[in-house]
Amino acid sequence: MGCRDVHAATVLSFLCGIASVAGLFAGTLLPNWRKLRLITFNRNEKNLTVYTGLWVKCARYDGSSDCLMYDTTWYSSVDQLDLRVLQFALPLSMLIAMGALLLCLIGMCNTAFRSSVPNIKLAKCLVNSAGCHLVAGLLFFLAGTVSLSPSIWVIFYNIHLNKKFEPVFSFDYAV
Repeated sequence: MGCRDVHAATVLSFLCGIASVAGLFAGTLLPNWRKLRLITFNRNEKNLTVYTGLWVKCARYDGSSDCLMYDTTWYSSVDQLDLRVLQFALPLSMLIAMGALLLCLIGMCNTAFRSSVPNIKLAKCLVNSAGCHLVAGLLFFLAGTVSLSPSIWVIFYNIHLNKKFEPVFSFDYAV
């Protein structure tokens, strides 16, 4: 037996799982979850933009790539509930997705390296590869739900903040 027994859909799901974990990792670390733009009407001054991430906060002038203020301890004192929920949900979602990747890999290895003749001595540790893929798929759906729900909440909470104050809040590409 060998890799010819592994279906293309299984390999595609494994590659999509790796891409989803990479996307979750990037979204968790990006400092661009909420953007607060402070506009000045003075021609001699530049507009200031405050980027709020899950773990850092950065303030910079428009057209500049350097942070004027870079607060790395901001994550411990965040008072916005939507970002606090994201701080919990995204790492949890990454752990669930990594568990699903591990199960998918176990199922693929079992399919690729099983013998055609069953061995009675290994009957205690038989692995059902279809069951591994089914549980891995359910875990991927759970990880997606855990990560998408708070992300959508950030979008709607920005709309609420703009109605409550003035339209200076927007979400950035990490959402």
